[in-house]
Amino acid sequence: MPSDSLGKRKRGASHPYLSGNFAPTQQTCSLTPCQYTGTIPAELSGGQYVRNGGNPVSNEDLGRDAHWFDGDGMLSGVSFESDSDGTFEPRFVNQYILTDLYLSTLSTPSLRRPIAPSISTLVNPLSSLLKICLAIFRTVLLVILSHLPGSQQAIKKISVANTAIMYHDGRVLATCESGPPMRVQLPSLETVGWYNGQRAEGEPETGIKTGAEFGGDGLIGWMKEWTTAHPKVDPTTNEMILFHSTFIPPYVHYSIVPAEKTTSEKMPPPTRLTNAPVSGVSSAKMMHDFGVSTQNTVIMDLPLTLDPLKLAKNQPPITYDSSKPSRFGVFPRHEPSNVRWFETSACCIFHTANTWDVVDNNGIVESVDMIACRMTSATFVFSAGNISAPQPTHNTVSEVTKNNPQRVEEVIEDRLEKSYEKGPLLESTKIEEELAKRGMTREDAPGLNFREEDHCGLHYYSFSMDKASGKNEISHEFGLSKVSLEFPSVAPAKAMSSARFVYGCTSLTTTFNASLGRSAKIDGLVKIDTGTLIARGKANPPQSGRSVDDRTGLQVVACASSNVSDDPIAIFCPPHGTYLQEPRFVPTSSGTAEDDGFLLSYAFDEAQLTDDGEAPPSSVSELWIIDARGMRDVLAKINLPQRVPYGMHGGWFPQTQIAGQRPVQKTRKIRDEAQKDSRLIARASQRMVDNLVWVIGG
Repeated sequence: MPSDSLGKRKRGASHPYLSGNFAPTQQTCSLTPCQYTGTIPAELSGGQYVRNGGNPVSNEDLGRDAHWFDGDGMLSGVSFESDSDGTFEPRFVNQYILTDLYLSTLSTPSLRRPIAPSISTLVNPLSSLLKICLAIFRTVLLVILSHLPGSQQAIKKISVANTAIMYHDGRVLATCESGPPMRVQLPSLETVGWYNGQRAEGEPETGIKTGAEFGGDGLIGWMKEWTTAHPKVDPTTNEMILFHSTFIPPYVHYSIVPAEKTTSEKMPPPTRLTNAPVSGVSSAKMMHDFGVSTQNTVIMDLPLTLDPLKLAKNQPPITYDSSKPSRFGVFPRHEPSNVRWFETSACCIFHTANTWDVVDNNGIVESVDMIACRMTSATFVFSAGNISAPQPTHNTVSEVTKNNPQRVEEVIEDRLEKSYEKGPLLESTKIEEELAKRGMTREDAPGLNFREEDHCGLHYYSFSMDKASGKNEISHEFGLSKVSLEFPSVAPAKAMSSARFVYGCTSLTTTFNASLGRSAKIDGLVKIDTGTLIARGKANPPQSGRSVDDRTGLQVVACASSNVSDDPIAIFCPPHGTYLQEPRFVPTSSGTAEDDGFLLSYAFDEAQLTDDGEAPPSSVSELWIIDARGMRDVLAKINLPQRVPYGMHGGWFPQTQIAGQRPVQKTRKIRDEAQKDSRLIARASQRMVDNLVWVIGG
């Protein structure tokens, strides 16, 4: 199969998230031995690293409307097989996740666009009401046609399962919030089937049912099975905690799936909770993540709305309203009806890093604390689709300062109206030196012209659980660092407790809210000592709009080159022109410190790109194993047989989890060409609908 099907995609050649190593690859391979350099840590023996990401299979006209969040899910993994003498043989594998949408697309090669509408269509301020309605209407028609006699693949779920991958109770689950999780099998990455909270399709029938399934009965049951892309698994109780977003009140439902066995024999059997409503959410939201501590859960009601019903009012379905507050609902893990709401200034949060309880000497929770990647605008939602973000108006400024008086000093009218106006330049010859190493000047690095409105960095919240005052107060809230940071994670054993270190990605010379025509590439991995920065922030709270540590990423790198000791921020920088992906922490077996371990990350050298910025079939990626303690050394590089496009979230699965997978009776398969050609009636019907909507929609 050809490596990259880019020849037909003329319109999309300049789309920043469809070119270079963002471009999809159509090449898949089974487990293939790889060469490597360096020393592979013994702790990786028998385990597998897997990363998920969108990889559109129907790519002919994606340049018309395309978004980085779109695309069929593709898993890319490296397993670490070893002999008794400790010799390693890494093996690379990548496979599409065989969702209903993917299989239906394969069976209908006449489709020129993906079945589901692009997020770009929904968020683009220039999209007409007619265009959005036609895109949704086209999807509904194709789903209906897929259930007619003669169709090869009925579309029962509209999820592309392209966002994250995780392990719970013997199942490896690929996730995306447009549907339930999809079970896959390691190490082959074969697709098993949709998981409904009880069992996955393809698993043997047990006849045992311990509670309701995701969604349940009722008219909106199909919506209630839509599951967050980031379920949380308690490392002690082994419960999986998740939420489901809908477009109908109460907008958010909540589930807890216990494991058959807890990780501690001293723990009581957990209680199952399915489809429980969470009251108080103000409207339908684009809610991607949430926070979970050992005793509490935090739901985020932010002013980023996702509501197709707005089309009836001639309003775009996805909007960000900076005049509205950000609201956080905190409740005991098993009591979603007992929610307390906390309010603060508007922001966007796609990912939380960690959530934990602060308890007194009697074990009473004094506060629920959370660290999240806080964006101070919704620009990234638009720029990831190569769309200009809507500009604030005078009315916006008035509403923001009226509803959020604490932001009066930080929200200045001319900064809001001139959202791409350059800010003051940094004064440091070290910055110039770091740019020179990358062959750049200040003009090539928009991220240096820092503005608070475009920042995405670690932010600390402390929600007071004191009931005596009768108020719901955020006792502490401040930015920890000005280093641009996304895709955060902590050491797995420290999840839901007070982790000291947070790991993540940074873009040193731009921001994650990349401007039009640019893409946010990861040119650094970050380790932040949040314990130290939180203590500093409580002792000396930063002013509004500032952080405990106000250095940018390049300033931190410059300090590191000067051998500054005891720095709470460390950044690993690859050579110029090489870009990384989300890191995952793997602990050492004999380590005593929290950061004793390794980071796994895919790397791609863009020197392989052609002069017009495309990735040729010969281009390849590597998997790097980086020392997490020092954040300087690459311990090993696995040479992969092909490239891995820049994608979303990954996970590390140790040998015990792979060996502990539940039995599988059958896996999903791609139908052969003979079966495809025998379904001419269904294919012709789908082609007719696609062409009709294409002509009408323009």
